[in-house]
Amino acid sequence: MHRRRFLNVGLASAAAAAGIRCGGPVSADTPSGSPSQQRAADDNRPDFEAQTPPPEAGESLIAWVKRVRGQWDQTLYRQMLGAANEFKEGDEIIGVAAINPTTRKYSRQLLSHTTIEQIDSHPQQSDDLFEIITAAIDPSVQQKIAAWTIGDLKTFLLQEPESAIHEIRHGLSSDVIAAVVRLMNNDELTVVGSKVFNPLPGSQIGAKGYMGARIQPNSPTDHPDDIRWQVLSGFAFAVGDVLIGTNPVSSETASVISVQQVLQDLLVTFGIDDILPHCVLSHIDIQAEAERTAPGLTELWFQSIAGNDSANATFDITTEKMLAHARSRHGRFGLYFETGQGADFTNGHGHGLDMVILESRKYGFARALAQAVPRKNAAGQSWVHLNDVAGFIGPEVFRTRDQLVRCCLEDIVMGKLHGLMIGLDICSTLHMDVSLDDLEWCIDQIMPANPGYLMALPTRIDPMLGYLTTSFQDHVHVRERFGYRVNDPMWAFFKSIGIIDAAGQPTKHFGDPGWVYLQYCRRRNDARDADTILAEAKTKMAEVRSRGVFLASGYGASPAKLTPTLAAEVQHIYEDAKRCIWEELPTDFKGDTEHVLPLSTRAKDREDYILHPLSGEYLSDQSRVQLTLRRNSLVREDDDCVIVVSDGLNALAVTDEGQLDALLVAIRKTLEAEGFRIAPGYLLVRSGRVRAGYRIGETLLGGRSGQKTLLHIIGERPGSGHHTLSIYMTTADGATWAIPDRVDHNITKVVSGIAFTALRPDQAAKAATRILQSMVAAKT
Repeated sequence: MHRRRFLNVGLASAAAAAGIRCGGPVSADTPSGSPSQQRAADDNRPDFEAQTPPPEAGESLIAWVKRVRGQWDQTLYRQMLGAANEFKEGDEIIGVAAINPTTRKYSRQLLSHTTIEQIDSHPQQSDDLFEIITAAIDPSVQQKIAAWTIGDLKTFLLQEPESAIHEIRHGLSSDVIAAVVRLMNNDELTVVGSKVFNPLPGSQIGAKGYMGARIQPNSPTDHPDDIRWQVLSGFAFAVGDVLIGTNPVSSETASVISVQQVLQDLLVTFGIDDILPHCVLSHIDIQAEAERTAPGLTELWFQSIAGNDSANATFDITTEKMLAHARSRHGRFGLYFETGQGADFTNGHGHGLDMVILESRKYGFARALAQAVPRKNAAGQSWVHLNDVAGFIGPEVFRTRDQLVRCCLEDIVMGKLHGLMIGLDICSTLHMDVSLDDLEWCIDQIMPANPGYLMALPTRIDPMLGYLTTSFQDHVHVRERFGYRVNDPMWAFFKSIGIIDAAGQPTKHFGDPGWVYLQYCRRRNDARDADTILAEAKTKMAEVRSRGVFLASGYGASPAKLTPTLAAEVQHIYEDAKRCIWEELPTDFKGDTEHVLPLSTRAKDREDYILHPLSGEYLSDQSRVQLTLRRNSLVREDDDCVIVVSDGLNALAVTDEGQLDALLVAIRKTLEAEGFRIAPGYLLVRSGRVRAGYRIGETLLGGRSGQKTLLHIIGERPGSGHHTLSIYMTTADGATWAIPDRVDHNITKVVSGIAFTALRPDQAAKAATRILQSMVAAKT
């Protein structure tokens, strides 16, 4: 059932019985015109705060649901499981958060008396994904512990040694693992996290007392020097032993190959390609195509995964596709997954399940895929690991630093109990209530649970994705404060290039990317004198910085602190990002290129738009009427494309002088030169998100003949240091456009990072045209 269907079907009566909060923010996001037609007006839906009936002595959650409802009630069951969670905004939005401490207390009491067998025999949702994660469980172990209650399991995990936990974890389903973490406080989660480990074969990565790093050398333009120098900067701080993984701007195969070549060159030149893999985080199909085009170029294959079939469909993956990819992986480096609580419901596919259970099922999916990877040799399988991008989505999932810590601790334990080596992206978007200083506090709260690794960037701000995460010097801080070590072979490498001395201490070259570059050149048999190479290094670093990409060089009061100058630059970018997020599109906005129709979404104001994303995904009633009335005048029957512009999360990207107009002119020129016919002008959407474009396409393009494309230009990614636009391109036939909610991200391609200071509008237009041509060709 689609998230919006769930919100409106049978929710009120079950919630009234259980004391679960519904209404409020849920209704504010529920679009008019959905099949349920909004059973009540947005602002008039009541909160159902009836007292939760108390449990009887020893009563299980299963028995309680049947007693309270007089029959089995799946919706109430889901809600009570959600109510056992610590509060997060995401659970409240989908209607499964406890309304008060009493409800949460009762939910946990009931859950603690529920057996493992009862949880496993009452799945919250069944689909193909559930079938493969269930098949990955050892049935003999599952049967041995079937009579344990979830309370028994919690006690076992807290009191028994790691060896005993490893003996039973093969029989733990994802639903059971989600259930037990609900009963633990943060200290208890830390206890379990700090004694269960699943290191990668042939390494110390993920072992007790080790803390790895994935260097994330993102570039707003996929510029090879931006990528190369961020890696050199990481090595200068003795950081980077798990993965060099780049998020690409372009998803074109040729571009992905170019980035892969930069990464491979670094690792091969330094002679560490057998101990440190690289990856370009494009869609897994693109990575497979890159490998077919250039055999031996790719190493770890990446894919974002979700907690049910329909959410995975938004990533354009199925269980069958992922199993096929898993079975094709050979050699030491296998698969790399990313997940995050809330990704399912924010993509419209929560189906009434709380965020913890869906996150746990993602780990079950990863476990099943890991089992499908062929064994490398008798010593074990290829590397398969998972990164929990904990705070990447935004305040609709959770808002505060305390919730970020809670989420990370839950996920560490769930990942480890699934037998995975799990890393963390302790991160936040810039529209959450988490500051740069808060992030450091969060790191210190989470580290005792010993996740396998963290992200690593030159500073805490990603120059392309525009979010807060962990820096190279945060890793230095973690090593100093908690005594964690780097994977032994990479530590030996850092010694070999003179960053770390024989005693394991920083040398005079610590924090100097120029020195690392000199070692790189020497290993390429560059015979130039050292001064010449170091001077070249300074020039190249200046060029990288001129493109808005931070490079950490040197340090402040200690090796774990940024230089004062760099710290001030980061603070400036942070403050500018906050301004971008909260700035509103002027009511009288006009560029040189006139828009043909102003539109608005259901967002009441900027705060509503930020906190409730669905409010920006659907047009207001007035705008829907206007769009319908002017359908035939806005788009001619033989037009191929229509252009929509939205402010998104960065209105300044739209209003910066000349930037939008330059992109509009360039995209029209390049598309028309290739024979595309574009509808006149553009539609301007206030408080619009990407999916608002799909809804516009339904009205304007639905039912027309042939393939029709919607180009949605939107301001986004504040925090990169650039006021960037993105172009989302969606092509479908008229029959598909006519089906409400059918068109979604899974058939959309994007060109991002567009700004005068990043990917210039003319370059972006050319890239968009190439991608659109391939999309149209694939449809015909």
